[in-house]
Amino acid sequence: MAAEYAVPALDKAFDVLELVAASPRPLAQNEIAERTGRTVGQLFRVLVALEARGWLVRDEESGRYTLSMAAFDLAHRQPALRGLLVAATPAMRALADELRQSCNLGVLDMAAVRVVGQAESPADFGYRVRVGALFPLESAAGAVLVALGDPDVRAEHLARLDRREVAAIERDGLLRRADPVQPGITDVAVAVRDRLGAARAVLTVPYVATSHSERDLDAVVAAALVAADRISKRIIGVGAIG
Repeated sequence: MAAEYAVPALDKAFDVLELVAASPRPLAQNEIAERTGRTVGQLFRVLVALEARGWLVRDEESGRYTLSMAAFDLAHRQPALRGLLVAATPAMRALADELRQSCNLGVLDMAAVRVVGQAESPADFGYRVRVGALFPLESAAGAVLVALGDPDVRAEHLARLDRREVAAIERDGLLRRADPVQPGITDVAVAVRDRLGAARAVLTVPYVATSHSERDLDAVVAAALVAADRISKRIIGVGAIG
């Protein structure tokens, strides 16, 4: 059925956007053509159109393409997401200032966690996560969103999680776990809940324990719980999501 209603020009455009978005560096026309299995001639008009509409940015010197902020801007026009960020930003900034650690906000995006907000640490040393980054559901943030998600989310994804962690999340409303990728970091992920008590977002502090850390892990957990509760109450109050 999908092949019957295929739109070749759209397929080319989406292939280009997905490729450029995933690339760690800008790409030339011939690289885009090679990696998408097409010729430069087949993609020329697509690249011109995407650049003209502001989805791609072309470097005038090298001619290489990189993704613009158009996709990010479009996603943030969604009323629910705007309301969530308005509700969360003050509490996240206050949390980062109090702990001198960064924090971020994530939501479910298909079968992954998308970081939609970030508050930087005011300290000279710290760890941050890029807004727009994707993490698997097996991450600490993903585990919280699934374990405390609505019935449909739990039914679809709960089997992917560790049962002991699920029990702990259901009991505490959070998960603290050593980051499997970044040594020395403990992820503290706390549920942000809607009116029905289900997790609609997750507040995460990637806690860096060094001699510069002014708070221990228990203090970080306590502060993150307070911040997540503030966000939850604002969401319920303004009806941003749920």
